[in-house]
Amino acid sequence: MQHQQKILILDFGSQYTQLIARRIRESKVYSEIQPHNYPLSKIKADRPHGIILSGGPMSVYDNNSPTMSDEIFELGIPILGLCYGLQLIAKKFNGIVEPANDREYGKANIEIISDDVLFNGVDNNSIVWMSHGDYVNNLPKDFIVTSRTKNSPICSFGYTEKKLYGLQFHPEVAHTQFGKKIIENFLFDLCNCNQDWSPKNFIKSSINEIKDKVKDKKVICALSGGVDSSVAAVLMNRAIGNQLICIHVDTGLMRKNESSEIINMFQSNYKLHLISVDASSMFLEKLKNVSDPELKRKIIGTTFIEIFENEANKFSNVDFLVQGTLYPDVIESVSVKGESATIKTHHNVGGLPEKMKLKLIEPFRELFKDEVREIGKDLGLSDNFLKRHPFPGPGLAVRVLGDVTKERLDLLRDADDLFIKELISSGIYDNIWQAFAVLLPVQTVGVMGDSRTYENVLALRAVTSTDGMTADWFKFDYDFLENISNKIIRSVRGINRIVYDISSKPPSTIEWE
Repeated sequence: MQHQQKILILDFGSQYTQLIARRIRESKVYSEIQPHNYPLSKIKADRPHGIILSGGPMSVYDNNSPTMSDEIFELGIPILGLCYGLQLIAKKFNGIVEPANDREYGKANIEIISDDVLFNGVDNNSIVWMSHGDYVNNLPKDFIVTSRTKNSPICSFGYTEKKLYGLQFHPEVAHTQFGKKIIENFLFDLCNCNQDWSPKNFIKSSINEIKDKVKDKKVICALSGGVDSSVAAVLMNRAIGNQLICIHVDTGLMRKNESSEIINMFQSNYKLHLISVDASSMFLEKLKNVSDPELKRKIIGTTFIEIFENEANKFSNVDFLVQGTLYPDVIESVSVKGESATIKTHHNVGGLPEKMKLKLIEPFRELFKDEVREIGKDLGLSDNFLKRHPFPGPGLAVRVLGDVTKERLDLLRDADDLFIKELISSGIYDNIWQAFAVLLPVQTVGVMGDSRTYENVLALRAVTSTDGMTADWFKFDYDFLENISNKIIRSVRGINRIVYDISSKPPSTIEWE
């Protein structure tokens, strides 16, 4: 991406940072997120067309509040500060930021009081989304106020000569009525960007980068059969052909018949050098008596790499390992600000051992799931395959809560298979971002026939989402829930109770572990 126009987003810890990147890419401009302390030398080397300073949870006057180099303001690049970013610009130019008497959270009406390119085509008194406890009380010299709300006398400002702009609200969230227009005004009228971000352009530039990096070396690809690893495999194959060695590992943690179906699909439809390794007994042995989810992920990640390295040793000249890591994986595993708590470790990010002999290639590390699907479509993968729901890297190990055994995995496999098939036959599978079953470490009393049972509880989970960063639970018809509950309990011996998870993300995560 070095030669493509880009907007650089400096992250100060906002929950919406990734949403800023999405909105920019939806306007066909490439955006990239970096931590707030991203070195000035790298910014200069990146040659961004514009810089956005994200929001953040801290106050600019707090001790150790995140900041960045003042020299950024001398680069002559348009800079847009959002919330914390606006306050940081104000502070850097000797304005005064103070705690607000009336904090603003949620919807507010914006009154545009001065001409500003950012507000071209934006209706006066339209709704914006506020989320701040501080406000700019005293504007820096040469800045002008461009809008206000009932509780924010300085809701946005500009310093045209320096190309500095600030918004006290979030244009990236759907609740801001003209948010898309404001972002596009910044991209096209202030930063003079072209709309050159597309799957086709990504494929072309990625293939060139991969060729430059790999040269004549061989590459191992972790082909799980999920959308991400499959699209990565086809992209790598397009770039380096027979230098790519795809390895599918049957961990024993896959869904019902999944490994055999994956092998058949790729051997029948794609000219990939594919090796299948049955390591199910190894994974189960290492997971024996392990119930802690983070430990499960670490064990699975480490075992994956051990297997790949063992397979790589069978070939000469292998230097690289390809993984289908996505941006939400990176965000959830390691906060770009570096100060937030880890939500969970993804096996293909934080679960890797510290010393790995193979160097990583992660072509989708900065992408979201829907972007990868678009790229897969351009690479010729079928819609049916690309629309498959996401599946976690650690597989069913994080859906069997508590001890992972073959018996409990088989129980979950059968129940999950019934659930997914029912979604497909009912015509609602494509309306759902992700659906799955979770086997709980709980047994309850039941009655079957004239006998008392004491068997397992199964939870069903189905959510709607765009990118997995936020999600809402899917509102099933009661008849569907009744039908699938009866079907699973009748068909899968060992389960006598079904519950449905109605938690949204946040505060819950999509997966249970």
